[in-house]
Amino acid sequence: MAKPTLWQAAWAVAYKDLQIELRTRYALNAMALFAVTTAVMVSFRLGPLGLSRDPRSAATLAVLLWIAIFFAAMNGLARTFVREEEAHTATLLRLNVPALAVYLGKLLVNLLILALLETLVTLLFIGLLNVTIAKVGLFLATLSLGGVALAGATTILATLVAKADGKGSLFTILAFPLVLPLLIIAVETTELALSGGTWGSAGSGLQLLAAYTIAEHVAALWLFERVWEA
Repeated sequence: MAKPTLWQAAWAVAYKDLQIELRTRYALNAMALFAVTTAVMVSFRLGPLGLSRDPRSAATLAVLLWIAIFFAAMNGLARTFVREEEAHTATLLRLNVPALAVYLGKLLVNLLILALLETLVTLLFIGLLNVTIAKVGLFLATLSLGGVALAGATTILATLVAKADGKGSLFTILAFPLVLPLLIIAVETTELALSGGTWGSAGSGLQLLAAYTIAEHVAALWLFERVWEA
Protein backbone atom coordinates (compact mmCIF):
# COMPACT_ATOMS: atom_id res chain seq x y z
CA MET A 1 0.00 0.00 0.00
CA ALA A 2 1.38 3.39 -1.01
CA LYS A 3 2.27 5.73 1.80
CA PRO A 4 -0.12 8.71 1.89
CA THR A 5 1.20 12.14 1.02
CA LEU A 6 1.47 14.90 3.62
CA TRP A 7 -1.80 16.53 2.60
CA GLN A 8 -3.61 13.18 2.35
CA ALA A 9 -2.54 12.44 5.91
CA ALA A 10 -3.54 15.95 7.04
CA TRP A 11 -6.98 15.59 5.45
CA ALA A 12 -7.37 12.18 7.10
CA VAL A 13 -6.68 13.72 10.53
CA ALA A 14 -9.07 16.60 9.80
CA TYR A 15 -11.77 14.19 8.57
CA LYS A 16 -11.40 12.06 11.71
CA ASP A 17 -11.72 15.12 13.96
CA LEU A 18 -14.72 16.42 12.03
CA GLN A 19 -16.47 13.07 12.41
CA ILE A 20 -15.80 13.09 16.16
CA GLU A 21 -16.91 16.72 16.49
CA LEU A 22 -20.10 16.16 14.49
CA ARG A 23 -20.85 13.11 16.64
CA THR A 24 -20.12 14.71 20.03
CA ARG A 25 -20.53 18.41 19.10
CA TYR A 26 -18.61 19.31 22.29
CA ALA A 27 -16.69 22.28 20.90
CA LEU A 28 -19.48 23.51 18.63
CA ASN A 29 -22.12 23.39 21.37
CA ALA A 30 -19.86 25.01 23.98
CA MET A 31 -18.76 27.78 21.63
CA ALA A 32 -22.25 28.42 20.30
CA LEU A 33 -23.72 28.56 23.81
CA PHE A 34 -21.06 31.01 24.96
CA ALA A 35 -21.50 33.19 21.87
CA VAL A 36 -25.29 33.28 22.17
CA THR A 37 -25.16 34.00 25.92
CA THR A 38 -22.64 36.81 25.46
CA ALA A 39 -24.55 38.41 22.61
CA VAL A 40 -27.91 38.23 24.40
CA MET A 41 -26.50 39.65 27.64
CA VAL A 42 -24.81 42.50 25.79
CA SER A 43 -27.97 43.23 23.80
CA PHE A 44 -29.89 43.97 27.00
CA ARG A 45 -27.44 46.75 27.74
CA LEU A 46 -26.54 48.10 24.31
CA GLY A 47 -29.26 46.81 22.00
CA PRO A 48 -32.82 47.95 21.38
CA LEU A 49 -33.94 46.15 24.56
CA GLY A 50 -31.48 48.05 26.73
CA LEU A 51 -32.18 51.03 28.93
CA SER A 52 -29.06 52.91 27.89
CA ARG A 53 -27.84 52.96 24.31
CA ASP A 54 -25.17 55.63 24.64
CA PRO A 55 -22.26 53.16 24.61
CA ARG A 56 -23.18 51.83 21.13
CA SER A 57 -20.12 53.32 19.53
CA ALA A 58 -18.09 51.50 16.89
CA ALA A 59 -15.24 51.05 19.39
CA THR A 60 -17.51 49.49 22.01
CA LEU A 61 -19.13 47.15 19.52
CA ALA A 62 -15.77 46.09 18.10
CA VAL A 63 -14.48 45.24 21.58
CA LEU A 64 -17.61 43.25 22.42
CA LEU A 65 -17.44 41.35 19.15
CA TRP A 66 -13.86 40.19 19.73
CA ILE A 67 -14.51 39.43 23.40
CA ALA A 68 -17.25 37.03 22.33
CA ILE A 69 -15.03 35.44 19.66
CA PHE A 70 -12.02 35.12 21.95
CA PHE A 71 -13.72 33.57 24.96
CA ALA A 72 -15.90 31.28 22.85
CA ALA A 73 -12.77 30.06 21.05
CA MET A 74 -10.96 29.51 24.36
CA ASN A 75 -13.94 27.56 25.65
CA GLY A 76 -14.26 25.27 22.64
CA LEU A 77 -10.80 24.77 21.14
CA ALA A 78 -8.86 23.85 24.27
CA ARG A 79 -9.75 20.19 23.69
CA THR A 80 -8.14 19.95 20.25
CA PHE A 81 -5.47 17.55 21.54
CA VAL A 82 -6.93 16.76 24.97
CA ARG A 83 -9.41 14.29 23.51
CA GLU A 84 -6.55 12.48 21.75
CA GLU A 85 -4.84 11.97 25.12
CA GLU A 86 -8.07 10.99 26.88
CA ALA A 87 -9.02 8.50 24.16
CA HIS A 88 -5.43 7.19 24.04
CA THR A 89 -5.22 7.83 20.29
CA ALA A 90 -2.31 10.28 20.51
CA THR A 91 0.26 7.46 20.48
CA LEU A 92 -1.41 5.92 17.44
CA LEU A 93 -1.18 9.24 15.62
CA ARG A 94 2.47 9.67 16.58
CA LEU A 95 3.32 6.24 15.17
CA ASN A 96 1.33 6.42 11.94
CA VAL A 97 0.94 10.06 10.91
CA PRO A 98 3.68 12.66 10.27
CA ALA A 99 3.71 15.41 12.90
CA LEU A 100 3.21 18.11 10.28
CA ALA A 101 0.13 16.32 8.94
CA VAL A 102 -1.33 16.14 12.47
CA TYR A 103 -0.81 19.88 12.93
CA LEU A 104 -2.30 20.77 9.54
CA GLY A 105 -5.29 18.49 10.11
CA LYS A 106 -6.01 20.00 13.53
CA LEU A 107 -5.51 23.50 12.13
CA LEU A 108 -8.00 22.87 9.30
CA VAL A 109 -10.65 21.77 11.81
CA ASN A 110 -10.02 24.79 14.05
CA LEU A 111 -10.23 27.11 11.04
CA LEU A 112 -13.59 25.62 10.08
CA ILE A 113 -14.95 25.83 13.63
CA LEU A 114 -13.76 29.44 14.04
CA ALA A 115 -15.30 30.40 10.69
CA LEU A 116 -18.64 29.03 11.90
CA LEU A 117 -18.19 30.81 15.24
CA GLU A 118 -17.39 34.17 13.65
CA THR A 119 -20.38 33.83 11.33
CA LEU A 120 -22.67 33.06 14.28
CA VAL A 121 -21.34 35.89 16.45
CA THR A 122 -21.54 38.42 13.59
CA LEU A 123 -25.14 37.48 12.78
CA LEU A 124 -26.10 37.69 16.46
CA PHE A 125 -24.51 41.11 16.87
CA ILE A 126 -26.12 42.45 13.71
CA GLY A 127 -29.53 41.12 14.74
CA LEU A 128 -29.49 41.84 18.48
CA LEU A 129 -27.54 45.10 18.53
CA ASN A 130 -28.72 46.58 15.21
CA VAL A 131 -25.09 46.87 14.11
CA THR A 132 -24.46 48.49 10.74
CA ILE A 133 -21.21 47.50 9.00
CA ALA A 134 -20.10 50.46 6.92
CA LYS A 135 -17.21 48.67 5.17
CA VAL A 136 -18.19 45.03 4.68
CA GLY A 137 -15.04 44.10 2.77
CA LEU A 138 -12.77 45.53 5.44
CA PHE A 139 -14.83 43.85 8.16
CA LEU A 140 -14.57 40.43 6.45
CA ALA A 141 -10.84 40.87 5.84
CA THR A 142 -10.29 41.61 9.54
CA LEU A 143 -12.38 38.64 10.65
CA SER A 144 -10.56 36.35 8.20
CA LEU A 145 -7.05 37.38 9.22
CA GLY A 146 -7.96 37.42 12.90
CA GLY A 147 -9.58 34.01 12.65
CA VAL A 148 -6.60 32.42 10.91
CA ALA A 149 -4.23 33.85 13.53
CA LEU A 150 -6.48 32.78 16.42
CA ALA A 151 -6.80 29.26 14.99
CA GLY A 152 -3.02 28.95 14.77
CA ALA A 153 -2.53 30.14 18.33
CA THR A 154 -5.15 27.81 19.79
CA THR A 155 -3.82 24.81 17.87
CA ILE A 156 -0.23 25.06 19.14
CA LEU A 157 -1.35 25.99 22.67
CA ALA A 158 -3.71 23.02 22.80
CA THR A 159 -0.69 20.82 22.08
CA LEU A 160 1.24 22.35 24.97
CA VAL A 161 -1.50 21.86 27.58
CA ALA A 162 -2.84 18.47 26.43
CA LYS A 163 -0.95 16.53 29.11
CA ALA A 164 -1.09 19.16 31.85
CA ASP A 165 -3.38 19.33 34.87
CA GLY A 166 -5.98 22.08 34.82
CA LYS A 167 -6.02 22.10 31.03
CA GLY A 168 -8.88 24.56 30.54
CA SER A 169 -7.61 27.30 32.83
CA LEU A 170 -3.99 26.83 31.74
CA PHE A 171 -5.03 27.08 28.09
CA THR A 172 -6.75 30.44 28.62
CA ILE A 173 -3.92 31.79 30.79
CA LEU A 174 -1.31 30.97 28.14
CA ALA A 175 -3.51 32.14 25.28
CA PHE A 176 -4.34 35.59 26.61
CA PRO A 177 -0.83 37.17 26.45
CA LEU A 178 -0.13 35.44 23.12
CA VAL A 179 -3.25 36.71 21.37
CA LEU A 180 -3.57 40.07 23.16
CA PRO A 181 -1.65 41.95 20.41
CA LEU A 182 -3.86 40.23 17.83
CA LEU A 183 -7.03 41.27 19.66
CA ILE A 184 -5.90 44.88 20.01
CA ILE A 185 -5.13 45.18 16.30
CA ALA A 186 -8.31 43.33 15.30
CA VAL A 187 -10.47 45.59 17.48
CA GLU A 188 -8.94 48.74 15.99
CA THR A 189 -9.43 47.53 12.42
CA THR A 190 -12.96 46.30 13.15
CA GLU A 191 -13.81 49.71 14.59
CA LEU A 192 -12.73 51.32 11.31
CA ALA A 193 -14.87 48.86 9.36
CA LEU A 194 -17.92 49.61 11.50
CA SER A 195 -17.45 53.39 11.43
CA GLY A 196 -16.69 53.67 7.70
CA GLY A 197 -12.92 54.08 7.76
CA THR A 198 -11.02 53.75 4.53
CA TRP A 199 -8.82 50.85 3.44
CA GLY A 200 -5.89 53.25 3.59
CA SER A 201 -6.51 54.07 7.24
CA ALA A 202 -6.83 50.36 8.04
CA GLY A 203 -3.85 49.34 5.91
CA SER A 204 -1.31 49.31 8.73
CA GLY A 205 -3.64 47.26 10.93
CA LEU A 206 -4.22 44.69 8.19
CA GLN A 207 -0.48 44.49 7.51
CA LEU A 208 0.19 43.88 11.20
CA LEU A 209 -2.50 41.19 11.30
CA ALA A 210 -0.99 39.51 8.26
CA ALA A 211 2.54 39.72 9.69
CA TYR A 212 1.35 38.36 13.05
CA THR A 213 -0.45 35.49 11.31
CA ILE A 214 2.58 34.54 9.20
CA ALA A 215 5.03 34.75 12.13
CA GLU A 216 2.74 32.76 14.37
CA HIS A 217 2.23 29.94 11.87
CA VAL A 218 5.92 29.75 11.03
CA ALA A 219 6.73 29.47 14.75
CA ALA A 220 3.98 26.86 15.24
CA LEU A 221 5.27 24.76 12.33
CA TRP A 222 8.78 24.91 13.77
CA LEU A 223 7.71 24.06 17.33
CA PHE A 224 4.95 21.56 16.79
CA GLU A 225 7.01 18.43 16.08
CA ARG A 226 9.17 19.05 19.16
CA VAL A 227 6.13 19.56 21.40
CA TRP A 228 4.12 16.71 19.83
CA GLU A 229 6.92 14.16 20.15
CA ALA A 230 7.92 15.20 23.68
